[in-house]
Amino acid sequence: MDQDEDTAFADNYAERDQAKALREQARAGGLRFEAYLTGDQADWLLERIERGMFADPSEAVFAIVKNFIDMEPHHDLRDELLRRILDGSIKRGLEDAEAGRVRDADEVFDELRRKMAAPRPAPARWEKIAR
Repeated sequence: MDQDEDTAFADNYAERDQAKALREQARAGGLRFEAYLTGDQADWLLERIERGMFADPSEAVFAIVKNFIDMEPHHDLRDELLRRILDGSIKRGLEDAEAGRVRDADEVFDELRRKMAAPRPAPARWEKIAR
């Protein structure tokens, strides 16, 4: 991949080249990969598996990617949804500020630095159950 083609993701040329190299094989046989979810995302997903909405994380990823593919031609709907999400976030932020629920930026960055420096627990790992 020509590194001058796109600067939006200037640090992932190797991944982009790998994607290009795998496309034909993936079209024929699918694609397996490992995904990391944050704690909140993992909790959301596992709760839905517990309820029977998805059989396992793989099925969830399949369904979610399918939704994204189905929505791709509908840029207007996607943009409206993103606008509503952003508007809601801004509204909550303004309400927090008006109610005095604000923190000093230095305090926030200090907390973030401490959290980033702290050891993280090992992520849980889903094991496929043979049937």
